[in-house]
Amino acid sequence: MSTLTVTNIKATGETASRAVSGVAAAWVNFNGTGTVAVRDSANVSSLTDGGTGVYAYTVSNSFANTTFSCQGTSHAVGSAWMFSPQTFADSTSTARFYVVTSSGGAGDASQCDGTIHGDLA
Repeated sequence: MSTLTVTNIKATGETASRAVSGVAAAWVNFNGTGTVAVRDSANVSSLTDGGTGVYAYTVSNSFANTTFSCQGTSHAVGSAWMFSPQTFADSTSTARFYVVTSSGGAGDASQCDGTIHGDLA
């Protein structure tokens, strides 16, 4: 068996490359309580607090279109209740992340993770 070792990967037609260690086109881990703060990320340039349970993150390298796939998870560290995230694309460079509690209301979460899969521009 052969081994192929690369540092970055770029799909045909994309202008931006992505690190092989981060197969998703973009991902972010952030604290969503108090002053929101990114803990770690790839291809994410900023995070905006849009109010209780609402966050938007902007990517460094835009996507080719707005049909990219967003996923997210969140939970309150030290709490017994869990959140259900809802994510969607705002534009080719921004995704919005809504955190909804198990009771159906919006809630800030201390641990949030978002991932985007799609073609970069």
